Amino acid sequence: MNTSTPPERVAIYARISQDTSGKAVGVADQLENARTFANARGYDVVAEHSDNDISAFRGAVRPGYQKVLTLARERKIDRVIVYHLTRMTRNRQERAEFIDAFHACRVNVSEAQGGDYDLSTAAGRTWVDIQGALATWESEIKSERITAAAVRRARSGRPSGDLGYGWIKHGTGSSATWAENPREAAIVREVVDRLLAGDTLRGITEDLNRRGEPAPKSAAWGKTSVKKLALRDSNAALRIHHKGQPDEERFDGCWPALVDRAKHEKVRVLLTEPSRRSNGIARPGARRHLLTWGIGVCGVCGSQLRASTKRGKYGKPSNLYVCDGKGCVGRAEGPVDDLVGEVVVRRLTQPDALDWLVGDDEAARQAAERVDIIQRQLDEAADSYANGRIKLSQLERITAQLTPDLEGAQKARDEVARTMDIDTLRPLAGPEAASQWGSMTVTTRRAVLEALGVTVVILPRGRRGPGFEPQSVKVQFKS
Repeated sequence: MNTSTPPERVAIYARISQDTSGKAVGVADQLENARTFANARGYDVVAEHSDNDISAFRGAVRPGYQKVLTLARERKIDRVIVYHLTRMTRNRQERAEFIDAFHACRVNVSEAQGGDYDLSTAAGRTWVDIQGALATWESEIKSERITAAAVRRARSGRPSGDLGYGWIKHGTGSSATWAENPREAAIVREVVDRLLAGDTLRGITEDLNRRGEPAPKSAAWGKTSVKKLALRDSNAALRIHHKGQPDEERFDGCWPALVDRAKHEKVRVLLTEPSRRSNGIARPGARRHLLTWGIGVCGVCGSQLRASTKRGKYGKPSNLYVCDGKGCVGRAEGPVDDLVGEVVVRRLTQPDALDWLVGDDEAARQAAERVDIIQRQLDEAADSYANGRIKLSQLERITAQLTPDLEGAQKARDEVARTMDIDTLRPLAGPEAASQWGSMTVTTRRAVLEALGVTVVILPRGRRGPGFEPQSVKVQFKS
């Protein structure tokens, strides 16, 4: 009769937080050590599970760990072997779950490079808890150190990584400096200037590819990459820390700006404003019609105008603006566009045209300066707290007072910021307005109308029959 005790059933578990090589070398080494340990003791290895490139401290889901836990709960193992206890858990919640679950299931744990822990005893559970607490403490200290370093780096204006397209990096680490890459910097400025002059993402993208301009990290330019390039805060030497979060901070970057900050704000508004979308779909492409998608409206129901082609008695096509709602009104596109051009040019030739054009641009600059002032006040308060000059309660009071002011200033800035560069609008003011308008593409003319806040209302005709009635078209300027 065989009275020998059957070998303990064990599961081997391995994990590493970061696998920079992508080859899971760390996991493979841990598993090999655990196998050697199990064989030396005569254990019966019933399962091997691992989690590669997953941090336990961050609380990420770990499929391998969950499988080991399931084996314990199903009473299919007696012990778990890990390279070190830190491979099992590193946050408080999982550690408590691990200790309670393995204790209830009478499953112990062994370290291939350490000791054995009997979780059926208070001493065993306590030692596992202490070891885990030390590992958690180490991870939290490291996290705090990394976070503090990131804040210091941001406040000194240094980027969080490589600046990328548009600059050349000299040196490494904290002594690194950046200079303009002449060719790439010129492309960044060209993209921004063309967008603010009314050009389109599609048009710019196609032109850059036609010219064979090398694209950043890609074989060819795309509308998305052009848009991202234009929207980068780094273009204006802005260092944003925790962008989009409640504790967002803005600092001056330590690298040369490629784009004026006023232009950066304009292009940001241009490419992100809600009016650039219809039914959730971005429509930044080239325009073939001056008044569609928002500038032209029906004078009966208020709907937008759409373009339509109608064929006459002899098959000759005629382009029309038609109410997109109930079809209340319709008008020949050519005469309407000509009338709008005449009204706009007439306004631009008046003596106060330049002041009228520049007015909102100056207001946008003032609003942007107001945002910068409030942001600096918040940054100075944070620095004062970090240096011990003020208490936490004082910092919270200052933040609570200034945050609504900052949000209001940002809203005001966005409302008055022109989406067209004043350098493009300026030549329109004065006696050359007609020739300037005539030389513009439909897309650029439309951008001018948007920048000036023009709305064109098509009213019902006063009589039936052929002929264009100028009085049925109302060109309204934003007050």
